[in-house]
Amino acid sequence: MKQTIHAYAIYLEEDKGMSSSTLESYLRDVDKFIEFAEKEYDIRDAGQVRRTHVILFVGKLKQSGRANATIARSIVSLRSYFHFLMRRGDILQDPTFDVEAPKADKTPPQVLTIDEIELLLNAPDTRSPQGIRDRAMLELLYATGIRVSELIALDVRDVQPSMKFIRCGGAGKERILPIGAPAAHWIDVYLDEKRSRLLKASLDEQALFVNVSGRRLTRQGFWKLLKKAAVDAGIPGEITPHTLRHSFAAHLIASGADTRAVQDMLGHVEQPGQQYGNHGRKTMKEIYETHHPRAK
Repeated sequence: MKQTIHAYAIYLEEDKGMSSSTLESYLRDVDKFIEFAEKEYDIRDAGQVRRTHVILFVGKLKQSGRANATIARSIVSLRSYFHFLMRRGDILQDPTFDVEAPKADKTPPQVLTIDEIELLLNAPDTRSPQGIRDRAMLELLYATGIRVSELIALDVRDVQPSMKFIRCGGAGKERILPIGAPAAHWIDVYLDEKRSRLLKASLDEQALFVNVSGRRLTRQGFWKLLKKAAVDAGIPGEITPHTLRHSFAAHLIASGADTRAVQDMLGHVEQPGQQYGNHGRKTMKEIYETHHPRAK
């Protein structure tokens, strides 16, 4: 089977356009299976592989303590490999057919401490227009718990810093959210002094947060600035926009906020906020002003 690995790698890279890191993971998974099949069952040809061999390999991964996510990825890698061999006519049937992947392990959402939040919010260099913008974005994300897609979709008309609220969400899902004094302050500074310097000739741009070309900041652009802020703040691990969303919810509920009110702020249709806790119901504004660490 090893003689097919090179052709499979070319297929993943050129036909599937797979990134180098993902490609390496797929090849590593397949190589481990080939080593298992050769060592344990003296299988040298892919046509000799049966569903039983794949199941036994999965069992060995489980016995070695591999995480469910790792095992599931290995099955996906093997399925891709054997589908490739079937396309080439090397084998007639797929030995991974009907092999079930284990359910992913449920892990609690990543939550920053309040001290880490302070470090992150203070990381941008506010001596530049971009730094002011970045500080305003981070403050607003933690102040509201909105999704990054909602953050970058905000227009200038959607924020009312003097009245301390914003409007976000698409048609039929719009919600009005309170914001604290720090977020209102940095949005004010950004709008009054810095946004116009970033706009340049793009005076018709309605986006609240714009890039150095004067156009709406992209999701990728925000991820880049968030990653830089996390590094500058010295926070270990990978910080994502959802980290701030989870931290917003967890900090509110840890200080006694009503779970259902927090769910309303997050825009949850169902009840996923149960992962954070459960309390009695109060009004959204009262919950926010009483329990959010940066409400005042």
